[in-house]
Parts: sequence; structure tokens; C-alpha cells
Amino acid sequence: MKKNQTIPEQIWQFFCSARLAVYMLVLLALTSIIGTVILQNGTEEEYINFYGHGWYNLIKAFNFDDMYHAWWFLGLLVLLCVNIIVCSIDRLSSTWKIIFPQKITFNPDRFRKLKNLEKIILKKAPADLITDSEKLLLKAIGPVLKKDNGDSIVLFSEKGRWTRLGVYVVHASLLLLLLGALIGSLFGFKANLNLDEGKISDTAILIDNRNPVKLGFSIRCNDFDAKFYDTGAPEEFRSNLTIIEDGKETLTKDILVNHPLRYKGINIFQSSYGSAPPDSVSFEIIRQQDKSAVTKNVKIGEQIQLPDGETLFKLEGFQPHFDFSGNDLGQAFIGRIVEKDGKSFQIGLPLKFPTFDKMRKGPFAFVIKGAEQKHYTGLQITKDPGIWYVYAGFILMIIGCWITFFMAHESYFIEIENTGGQSSTLSISGTSNRNSHGLNLKIRKMCHTIKG
Repeated sequence: MKKNQTIPEQIWQFFCSARLAVYMLVLLALTSIIGTVILQNGTEEEYINFYGHGWYNLIKAFNFDDMYHAWWFLGLLVLLCVNIIVCSIDRLSSTWKIIFPQKITFNPDRFRKLKNLEKIILKKAPADLITDSEKLLLKAIGPVLKKDNGDSIVLFSEKGRWTRLGVYVVHASLLLLLLGALIGSLFGFKANLNLDEGKISDTAILIDNRNPVKLGFSIRCNDFDAKFYDTGAPEEFRSNLTIIEDGKETLTKDILVNHPLRYKGINIFQSSYGSAPPDSVSFEIIRQQDKSAVTKNVKIGEQIQLPDGETLFKLEGFQPHFDFSGNDLGQAFIGRIVEKDGKSFQIGLPLKFPTFDKMRKGPFAFVIKGAEQKHYTGLQITKDPGIWYVYAGFILMIIGCWITFFMAHESYFIEIENTGGQSSTLSISGTSNRNSHGLNLKIRKMCHTIKG
């Protein structure tokens, strides 16, 4: 920076520096490596176990546990966006004058000194040669400027001035990609939802901070089905989901892995599954006095009257692990018996041991005959409002790279001199802002075309 520059000029020069863009890209690359090495969106216990208390405090201080939403990472993206915009504006005025000049001019002496200048002598009148050359340029290149120097006639034609905008198309694509990333980080989310068969929910749990997030509609799991290989490994699992909005069913669809349901900008993916606690069980209730038995189906939370007409039984719930004298008996229903004098006690009824309750000395024993096993579907729910900016950025990136690397601004110069009689000397040269080798081949091809 120059010492006599004002502060606004210094700030402008800082942001339009290509070196700043390189630094930003290197920093983003390095910090992205940190995001892949350090566990993201883990629990406090996981970080302390992996890294210890000291490193955990440092990770939390700099948001390394949710790096792609950290203020400093988003700040780097914003700084890179500003750098790209300022660089583009700073160079656009000179590029604009090249693309849209007030008057197209050319310097013949410049073209005469080029290394790719080709000279050929033809047995053809200058007037005919001028006509043929003009037709060739008009057809292959574009409009032709003609200038009479007295002893020679010069022709000039060019194409592709607009291709100098290719780099700005690439800049615009980068801005769209970065804008999409910023919008997705600020207004998007990624959440999980475990939904039992037959259940409805309008709330998912955010992965990054475990907070609930409202979806704006409800999801009902109508059915879950899983297929397995002979080895027991899952082959396919499928969920039939219904979207309910304003009390009306608006969409029903089966989802599989890599075949999500998309609704109003929210994507619902099939990610996992598991066994859901049964909500009802069939009991055989045996009266110990005379061994008479009745079978009843009881739902969790339901209270029934036992055959003596005085004792009550309530199915209170279900436990995944039932402890009995220090032993884990696995999944079990929990019930409560209320006697006629008001006394009550709790009993456990493990699924693995259907006749377990017979060991208890009492007027009634409960034998499990069957319980309907249900599953829950594990859904990953994402929202990324910036995705369309990212798609547009990728399309613009392809277009901009094609223009930048495969198209060029080319200028062609032809000079025709009368060497006496019916012979003429023709000179061809040209310039291009890229791919000079390809331009030389085109000039030689023009020479062969004019020769016939």
C-alpha cells in the first residue's frame, strides 16, 4: 500500500488483493481439516473421554465441536465473499472498456510484428483476393473492418470479446456457493426423529445441540418393514409415512435408504430402525386356588378387575432391563396389584420367562402368552434453504470454466499488397488472450483456404 493513500483507499486495496483470497482459501482448507479430525456435535461426556477437560474447554471456546456453524468460520466465508466482490468490481471497469469499446480500432504495425505472421504470394488480382479474404473473415470470424493504406489493403476482424467475462461468471458461481453455504448454516438444520409404528410427531431433535425443532407439519409412521439376509444382516428397511398438515393428510409415501421423502424444503431420510416397546400384552391369569385360568389382553396404562371381583391389576409400563436380585432379566412388563383392603405391590413380568410370576406366592399368577412386537423407524430430517444457491453456483461454475478455458477473444489481421501484374502478397496474423497455439493453427488453415 502507498503511504499517501487515504484510509478508505487502503481498505479497498486490502480487500481487492489476490493475496488475501489465497490466504482465505488456505485458512478455509486448514480449518476444514480440523472439522474432520475433531468429533462434531458430540456430547460433553464424549469430548471429555476423548480429549480430556483441558482440550474440551478449548474446543468449546472456539466452537470446534460445531465448526461449520462457528462464528469465526462463517466470518472467513463472509471475508472471502467480500474479497471476491471487491476484486471483481476493481477489475471490471477496465475489462468493460475492452468488451464494449466506443470505437473498434486496431494498429496494423502491431500485427505486422507478431511471430505468427504468415506471408504467401498468390497469382491472383488484389481485388479478387480482397473479396475472398473478406468473405472468409465474415463467415469464420465476424464483421470486417477494411482500411486502405495506399500501397496495401488491411482487413481486421475479431470475435469473443465477451469471453473476458468468463472469470466474472466463475466469481459469481463462487459467491453463490458461499452464499448457499452461509444460508444453510444459518437457517438450515439437521435433526433425528425416532417414530414408533402408528405414532405421530411434529418435532425432531437437532443433532448439534439436542434441542427440539418444530417441523411445521406432523409425520405419522403407518408401517415399518425390514428384510434380512440369511446371515441376519439387514437387507432393506422401509417406512410408510404420511404427512399431516392442518389436520389433513397431504402426502403418503414409502421411504428407503437413499430414497427420501421431500416436502416443503424438508428432506426425510430413512437412517435406522429399532425395536419399540410393545404397548399391550396377552396374559393368562391363573387362580392358584382352583387352577382356573382366563386370558385377557391388557394395554399399558389399563386397569382390569381380576376374577375374584375384588382385586385390581394395572399394567403400568415396560422396562428394557428388569433387575431381579442383581440379575438382568431383560425386557419386562411392570404391573401393580391392588388388593381389596387398598394395599398394593408391584410385580415384574419378563418376556424371556413367561411363567416367571408363578414363583410368586399369591392368589393369582400371570403368564405371558404373547406381546405384539413393534418397531420404530429412525428418520434423519434435514432442511437446507441454501441448496438452490449451491445448485445454481455449480451450473455457473461449469459455464464459467467452459468460457474461461475453452473460449477466447481472437483478433485476425489480413494485409494484401499488389506485387505487380496479377500476383499479390497476402499476410495473416492474429492475437488471442489464450491458446495461442490453437490460434496459429487457425491462421495456417486460413492460408490454405485462401490458396484454394
